[in-house]
Amino acid sequence: MKALVPTGDPAEPVVLADVPEPTPRAGEVLVKVEAFSVNRGETFRLEAPVPGERPGKDVAGLVVQPAADGSGPAGITRVVGHPMAGGWAEFVAVPTDALAVLPDSVSAVRGAALPLAGITALRLLRAAGPLPGRRVLLTGASGGVGHYVTELAAAAGAEVTAVTRDAERGTRLLELGAAEVVHDPADARGPYDVVLESTGGAALPVALARLARRGTLIWFGQASRTPAKLDFFDFFSGPESAVIRHFHYLDPRSGFGDDLATLVRLTAQGRLHPEIGRVADWAHTATTLTDLRDRRIRGKAVLTLP
Repeated sequence: MKALVPTGDPAEPVVLADVPEPTPRAGEVLVKVEAFSVNRGETFRLEAPVPGERPGKDVAGLVVQPAADGSGPAGITRVVGHPMAGGWAEFVAVPTDALAVLPDSVSAVRGAALPLAGITALRLLRAAGPLPGRRVLLTGASGGVGHYVTELAAAAGAEVTAVTRDAERGTRLLELGAAEVVHDPADARGPYDVVLESTGGAALPVALARLARRGTLIWFGQASRTPAKLDFFDFFSGPESAVIRHFHYLDPRSGFGDDLATLVRLTAQGRLHPEIGRVADWAHTATTLTDLRDRRIRGKAVLTLP
């Protein structure tokens, strides 16, 4: 089969190559990929690819070989899946607990935009605890996770302040339910009960200073790729006795199927709106990756297969 293979070359991060078709294990189905989306973390890994590793965590397509153990959907079923690797290909083996059925009302393009960002958003908000009436500050809100967090948190009754440097994305975040959009965490008007921080670097201590006493900051990313520096004594000027929690979406160690089904249901009901910035044929993946790197694409990039 054809698959996209990392090159390590920044000018052409991936190339189409012939690779063996995957052989599903007992608890896996074989999916014919119709569309896949790209995540920012995947673009980082392409800078120094691990030999033999193939990218691809967000896919939508058709089950062409059911699981040998009888679990999961039957053949010729439309699904969205979250394999840990290998999804940028014509076929991918996906664990049956990392799948959800995709109804006809949700296209493969929209389905492929859901898994990693959507699962992260759901689990991040669960970690934050009850949301009705709480003030939430969200940094790095212009990405896929930020859009889902904003829409889900606002729908749950939170008052969300979203931080984005992109005015156009700020307008969209207001449409999705944000109470306020600011372009720098220093402009956010605290205190906040919860801070969701994904930027790191200089932004983290600034966001922390807007946290309420005994509040919670959940650190779920470092998009700036710059380490943060915190001063113990800064806590006494506002966020005294606050909690800083590290978050990783894989921490629950449970399957993804239920969360994917939730995301699909909300999308089908018009209550969740994947933000898709580009749809292109997968032959143009290398160009799409460089455009993502250079921030010429706003929203999710989804590649489609014939």
